[in-house]
Order: sequence, then C-alpha cells, then structure tokens
Amino acid sequence: MELGGVHHVSINVSNNAAAAKFYTDTLGLEEIPRPDFGIPGTWLKSANGIEIHLIEIEDWVPPKGQHYAFAVADLDAAIGEMRDKGIKIGDAIDIPDTGARQAFTFDPAGNMVEFNQS
Repeated sequence: MELGGVHHVSINVSNNAAAAKFYTDTLGLEEIPRPDFGIPGTWLKSANGIEIHLIEIEDWVPPKGQHYAFAVADLDAAIGEMRDKGIKIGDAIDIPDTGARQAFTFDPAGNMVEFNQS
C-alpha cells in the first residue's frame, strides 16, 4: 500500500458553532459543504487542501496529550497573530536535535492544537 498525504482529520467538539468559528475566524480555514449525517458538524479546508471535519459530541472531553499540528512558515508571526486575536498560546519551544519549533493552544472544545515550524 502506498499512502498519500493526510486527506482530513476528524475532531470531536462539544459545541460545533463555537469550534467552527475558531477554525474559520482565528485560523482562516474555509467552510466547505458537508452532507447531512444527522448530527451537528462542520467540514473545513485549509489553503493547502487539508480538511478538518468537526463532529459535535455531547459532553465531549478531549483526551490529554492528543493533538494535531499545522505547519507554519513563521512560528513567531503565527503566535503574534493568535495573541492579537485574543487567543492564549504558549511561547515557541525548540524541539531538541531537529531544528524545528512548536507552540500549542487549545480550540474551544479543549482539543490541543500545535503550530510547527520545521
């Protein structure tokens, strides 16, 4: 089997509307059409075509440590943009022996989101 790139990541959220607003207004993802699955959710797409699928789950509690990462060209600029929008985000952290850097925030449902500059 030969795998291509990641097509989408499905993320459980406790409040679909609040999470969708974070991903569109704060991170700049575009909302795209979603079939009616009978449960609340939103499909989103990044500029490079990667999709995030939000699924509303009542009483959702995110697992500790589980996260996904967005690649960014300039981590310091990304941190500044987030802070300018009132989003709490950690300082940049060097990843030992890699030359990469990362910073973390949380979406409105408490899911950990990483920003990674390689």
